Amino acid sequence: MNRIISAFTILVFLPGLLILLVLSGSTAFAQQTEDAITIIPKPVSVEKGLGVFTITQNTNIVAKGTDAEKVAGMFNYFLNKKYGFVLKINNTATKGAIVLNTASRIKLPDEAYQLKVTGQSINISGECSGVFYGVQSLLQLIHENSRQLSVAAVTINDAPNFAYRGLMLDVGRHFFEVAEIKKILDIMASLKLNRFHWHLTDDQGWRLEIKKYPKLTSISAWRDSTTIGGYNEFKPFIYDGQKSGGFYTQDEAREVVKYAAERNIVVIPEIEMPGHSTAVLVAYPELGNGTGPYKVPGYWGVLHTIYNPGEPTFKFLEDVLTEVMAIFPSKYIHIGGDEVPKDEWKNSPVAQQLIKDNHLKDENQLQSWFIGRIEKFLNKNGRNLIGWDEILEGGLSPNATVMSWRGEQGGIDAAKLGHNVIMSPGGYMYINRAQAKDKATEPLAMGNFLPLDVVYNYNPRPAALTPDQQKYILGVQANMWTEYVATDNKLEYMLFPRVAALAEVGWTTPENKDYKSFSENRLPEFLKNMETSGINYRIPEADVVVNDDAQTGRKTITITPFVIGGKVYYTIDGHKADNTANLYTSPILTPYANGRTLTLKYIIVTAGNRVSNEFSVDIK
Repeated sequence: MNRIISAFTILVFLPGLLILLVLSGSTAFAQQTEDAITIIPKPVSVEKGLGVFTITQNTNIVAKGTDAEKVAGMFNYFLNKKYGFVLKINNTATKGAIVLNTASRIKLPDEAYQLKVTGQSINISGECSGVFYGVQSLLQLIHENSRQLSVAAVTINDAPNFAYRGLMLDVGRHFFEVAEIKKILDIMASLKLNRFHWHLTDDQGWRLEIKKYPKLTSISAWRDSTTIGGYNEFKPFIYDGQKSGGFYTQDEAREVVKYAAERNIVVIPEIEMPGHSTAVLVAYPELGNGTGPYKVPGYWGVLHTIYNPGEPTFKFLEDVLTEVMAIFPSKYIHIGGDEVPKDEWKNSPVAQQLIKDNHLKDENQLQSWFIGRIEKFLNKNGRNLIGWDEILEGGLSPNATVMSWRGEQGGIDAAKLGHNVIMSPGGYMYINRAQAKDKATEPLAMGNFLPLDVVYNYNPRPAALTPDQQKYILGVQANMWTEYVATDNKLEYMLFPRVAALAEVGWTTPENKDYKSFSENRLPEFLKNMETSGINYRIPEADVVVNDDAQTGRKTITITPFVIGGKVYYTIDGHKADNTANLYTSPILTPYANGRTLTLKYIIVTAGNRVSNEFSVDIK
């Protein structure tokens, strides 16, 4: 097994921000030694030392600096959550302490940290966000044996590859309670992800209280029914007949913002415009193009109902954004800008007059003009605009940041124009997609399949850009669209473990990444902690290796699951695998197949008795 160790300590740091969650650090895989380094995301430099530091209830935390005291409080929160006790915090040196130092004379950039563990002490240095991350790594290094907590001696120098490391959650299609949002934020923090993109509005629902427009939550937040099955599965659509919806009060939204900030995560709200706005038009039809009556739809897809580009719409949007900015201190406000059919504008006297008055070429330039006007309003209020890559159509607003989702080309074009870019291409970062090629083995999902290794191996810096142009790539984001995700369990199943792979895409440099090391050495410990924390996840396929047996002319099959203590039950004749099948204990010697293809089927049962999907591999 590869160990996550490198010998260099000269680092190039990039700025950013974030914090932690508790993930324990006992054995990370059956074949690993107990002191293996299983931190996700993989650090830049790890040097193992000699000795072990033991954490007891008498261990002190020494917080050097005001910011360090805040980190110490968060460390205690997670320590108590995991192990049931907290440590005393003081600001004077004591023997055998955990020292958190944000006041060091050696200044490191934001998010960079040094973690040094010896048999006598633990020292973490950096700016505030860096010490947050150092504590997060420390929490992942803790081993628990016979109710004793220990950390093997080690020196870690670490910093992120990208400043922006994001996850988007769509709550417009299906609403998720604040408690579930907080659970996700905790795990994001543990993985050093630092941007939570909150997709709050869409055709199928408006999810944020706006006091000046109460009908947004009394009407636009609800639909009377939702389609069942996939988009093309039933035509005409079949509806479930159940009212669906919900919204966050402004106090609840502020609560999420505060909770995230304590974990060094910035919440970026998205208010869709000028498309994906049908739910708004149900409550305020005067903002449409006269194509009503409108109804909050219970089906998915691109709808043709969009905002009218006249003054009443801008008055509404500026009022809404004013309240949004009062809730969310984020530098960025996301305005969507994607999938905007222009049919209604072609037939709108207001739109056509605006094209004429502003000497615009067509409706695409009208959209650019629309986005530009919103950008000026945001800039005037000290905020910057992010939009999906369609905001390039008709010309890009001067200060806009592009989120590239339709492949990488939009991001490449924007970077060449000198605009900041966040890479989020559907083929690598749309984790609402199925996790296996055989969709019959997976819950209903959208689009093509996106396996764990494809997410992991993505490089957000396109080779088509020069090194100078690549500097405009701020980072990477994965997106969880929820058309087919209606429950907490399914949400977590779709997110994890792919979000763990995302973490290494954002933090770890390509030359320091290794999927085999990730899946065999670090992922098992992450999954173990998901299980003990009561968080749902998809059990990934095992590593199946087939070799020819020269002596017998048959084949040997080795199955290595990526869950600690997992059992594998298998059949080799193509029949169903369940817990009545053969228990895998050693490499399988295949039957004499007489030239025929055999089908290995297997399931994985975790130590906590979770059962995987049935996986199959053809053995030729």
